[in-house]
Amino acid sequence: MAHIGWIGLGNMGHPMTKNLIAAGHTVTGYDVVEAAITAAAEDGVTPAASIAEAVAGADVVFTMLPKGEHARTVYLDADGVFDSAETSTLLVDSSTIDFDSARTLHAAARERGFRFIDGPVSGGIGGAQAGTLTFMLGGADDAIADAKPIIETMAGNIFHAGGEAAGQAAKIANNMQLAISLQGVVEGAVLAQKFGLDPKVFFDIASVSSGDSWPLRNWYPVPGVVENSPAEREFAAGFSTMLMHKDLGLALAGAESQGVDLPAASLVHEKLQQLIDDGWGDFDTSILIRNIDEETPGLPKG
Repeated sequence: MAHIGWIGLGNMGHPMTKNLIAAGHTVTGYDVVEAAITAAAEDGVTPAASIAEAVAGADVVFTMLPKGEHARTVYLDADGVFDSAETSTLLVDSSTIDFDSARTLHAAARERGFRFIDGPVSGGIGGAQAGTLTFMLGGADDAIADAKPIIETMAGNIFHAGGEAAGQAAKIANNMQLAISLQGVVEGAVLAQKFGLDPKVFFDIASVSSGDSWPLRNWYPVPGVVENSPAEREFAAGFSTMLMHKDLGLALAGAESQGVDLPAASLVHEKLQQLIDDGWGDFDTSILIRNIDEETPGLPKG
């Protein structure tokens, strides 16, 4: 069993550490929010008062942080991970961050003699709790091989996407496709209803036809159609509008750096910003339907 240092004990990090502890690993954890440390400690995490304390003696260190700026701070600042951990410690950043920040961290790790993996995840809070996350890993073959036995405790799927920053590239491109597909689903759902189609009948047709997609089958934005859709719980967030807006921003920033035009992603990014401006940022991304039809059944009232 491994001794794991963990930095970032929020909605994702906390349940991920819980699964590691259940598998017999020991976890020492740190977060800038004291309440997050306290909550994780109740589930077996050894609380740390600093990054240095969290990574001391660790075989592997995981970070799960909100943005690239936070990841750069945690790794690069004085008394951060690079200053505090032993170079024998394997480092895995499971945050979803921008492509350029991931490359910066890989370069800094290489210069300091560390093995580093960018390992973002897909599956949300539910996947973190169930231990069924999809991990997309970028890094050297030997580092990935050593990390996999520990990651398996938290994962349903593990992919070695490629070299440095490949995990982030895969995550960013995947979530961009999800957002664009969802925009198509909400537009189709509204148009079908305006035509007078029964939502369930239209869903049954589309789900076995060329309009099929993951958000159609899982996030259909009208209640009474898909059992676990956010529409069944007044669009309470499984994947919040705010987070999807962030991920599309990462895609657009990466596209700009690579000289690529993403018109559909730009459109959806604007639609998500509209929802955030109107106060719906903490609701599920499928509340995108509100931009088209505010009278859609199941929508919370503003």
